[in-house]
Amino acid sequence: MKAAILYLCISSFLFFKAIAQQPPQKEIDLESFMERLFPVQEEDLDYESIYEVLLQLYLNPMDINRANAEVLASSYLLDPNQITSLIAYREKFGPFISLYELQAIPGFDLTTITQILPFITLGTSISNQTQAFWKRVLTEEQAYFLLRHRRTWETRKGFTPTDTSSTGKVSSRYLGDPNEIYLRFRIQHTRDFSMGFTLDKDPGEKFSWDGKTARYGFNFLSFHFTKYFVGKWKTIALGDFQAQFGQGLVFGAGYSLGKGAETVPTVRRGSVGILPYTAALEFGFFRGAGVTYQNGSWQSSLLASYAPRDGRAAASIDTLTSEDLTINSFNQSGLHRTSSELSTKNQFRELTLGGNFQYSSKSGKFQAGTNYLFTRFNHPWIKEKTLYNQFDFTGQSNSVGSVYLNYNWKNFFLFGESAMSQSGGKGNVAGFISSLSKQVDFSVLWRKYDTNFHSFYGNAFAESTRPANENGVYLGIQIKPIPKWKVNAYYDFFRFPWMRYRVYAPSKGYEWLARISFQPNRNLTAFFQIREEQKDRNLSDSGEPALPYQIKPINKINGLLSLEYQVSKAFFFRSRILFSRVNFDTQKSAGFMILQDAQYSFGKFRLTGRIALFDTDDYDTRLYAFENNVLWTFSIPAFSGQGMRHYLLAQYQINSQLTTYFRFARTSYTDRETISSGLQEINGPTQTETTLLIRYMLHH
Repeated sequence: MKAAILYLCISSFLFFKAIAQQPPQKEIDLESFMERLFPVQEEDLDYESIYEVLLQLYLNPMDINRANAEVLASSYLLDPNQITSLIAYREKFGPFISLYELQAIPGFDLTTITQILPFITLGTSISNQTQAFWKRVLTEEQAYFLLRHRRTWETRKGFTPTDTSSTGKVSSRYLGDPNEIYLRFRIQHTRDFSMGFTLDKDPGEKFSWDGKTARYGFNFLSFHFTKYFVGKWKTIALGDFQAQFGQGLVFGAGYSLGKGAETVPTVRRGSVGILPYTAALEFGFFRGAGVTYQNGSWQSSLLASYAPRDGRAAASIDTLTSEDLTINSFNQSGLHRTSSELSTKNQFRELTLGGNFQYSSKSGKFQAGTNYLFTRFNHPWIKEKTLYNQFDFTGQSNSVGSVYLNYNWKNFFLFGESAMSQSGGKGNVAGFISSLSKQVDFSVLWRKYDTNFHSFYGNAFAESTRPANENGVYLGIQIKPIPKWKVNAYYDFFRFPWMRYRVYAPSKGYEWLARISFQPNRNLTAFFQIREEQKDRNLSDSGEPALPYQIKPINKINGLLSLEYQVSKAFFFRSRILFSRVNFDTQKSAGFMILQDAQYSFGKFRLTGRIALFDTDDYDTRLYAFENNVLWTFSIPAFSGQGMRHYLLAQYQINSQLTTYFRFARTSYTDRETISSGLQEINGPTQTETTLLIRYMLHH
């Protein structure tokens, strides 16, 4: 576990533990937390959505005195043995009166405590509910504005003057300026309420006041109001929200991780319920109302949503009426920079009705529930047929339902969910997580998703981006053979019964990862990680009519060697070497990257910087590197080709209410004179980006 900064925080509060019974919530070492939990980096993963829900866990810490085994397991912070020990300790000695008691729980060492400290509370946060609700809102300390500006300073082709082709056609260009502007307001109190709004304008989008396209200055507006624990109403959510119940076959809110360096607990999903939606992504959320009613061990949730969706329409040749339009495709990029992209904005409406019914035993060891979700579009969705999408959804409405259960038996967490969609397609997932001993944790997950299983909001464990057309078995293990050493590994085998994009035949593949970590003391962490993945891919068209498509396996290997050292309370550095190798159809290619990070804090300033060199043969050997960014902003860019990357991030706390962040980043290529293509093309070998963020807390 790479948590050097958190180690310093925890050690200081343990040393001065006589000062207070519950220390203030600690800042999280964001990069260490994300790299430990996030799946292995891939381009098609929805990182921002995952990050936002993880952030909600941090901003709404668990009540350690009320959290049952399901809630604790859903956080991915503790292994089954630790969860069993915590609950047994609480049953024997009663509610915790101090977070320092965590030291007395068997199996809880300094690493474990530092890991969970930012995410837990003693539940004293609702003591101010003796005040009137609006008075609590007006005096809440967790009330802030965020304003973020980001810009690429080299001119992209989309911002150049238009020109006319030889045929007289005027070229397309972006309608707006190159500035990205993001504004968020939020006020919240843990287990009491949350409300706020998010405004976003992407580069190239135009500031415009147009109700027809839902552009009110900014291109995207999201808002929410969520109230918790109103009598037996556990949650009342209005505006934009998400939901997650079971293993994500029907409701998957984004807090769904999967295959990564944390090889055991992340295969399991948790029923975290209805959550406010605060991200700037313009799809994948509900807009309307959602409620959860709890009566003893029983809980029921209902939701209703009527949300606009971006997409392109198609019409029959013999009709011009809007009623006969069909949805040709949905636009999930959220970008509306050109006239063509703007024409897709809010073209369709999606009606969603759903519910969840759940039982949890008083001990928290058993949980069972059922989900149902009905979706109807205002026009039929008819995709253009291709070889690989023959079983994709077609029509105007869809329904999907499921049953799920979780059971904690000794040190075993068993879980499963079975679902069926309107098409008759089924989705099934089952598995368990176990602490076989104090040194060994193990997980197994089996899944089978039919080719015609349709779940628009599903986010279950899968190799593909959605749970369909896949069978597989995952095995994960974590071993702590001796103190200071840890080994993580997984192996995943999967099959695809039908064709896929760029794979025009049934196919199969496998993936494995191994990571060895060494932490001789709380200031020094080193690890080596290697991952291999093999899947089938189409060969280039041979030109022979009888053999238009053939597939062969593409084999990818990625490795990472990391050394981190907290020199002092003020200075931290990290050195890393990354490499990749790809073998496809007798062609071999490779990539390499070396980077150096440093962080220095003095007074109210904090400076974080990186310099990196990379060299890859092609895009297949691209390398991903997590980067520090301004507050609550996420960045894992991919690097291919040859060049250098460097950035500097500065943080300054002006006073108790105002904090500023500024980031300068530049990538310089040595193998090209233009970057990107199309309207994103930059005529030159460098790309420079700045980010400025200002956070203003309304109260001290």
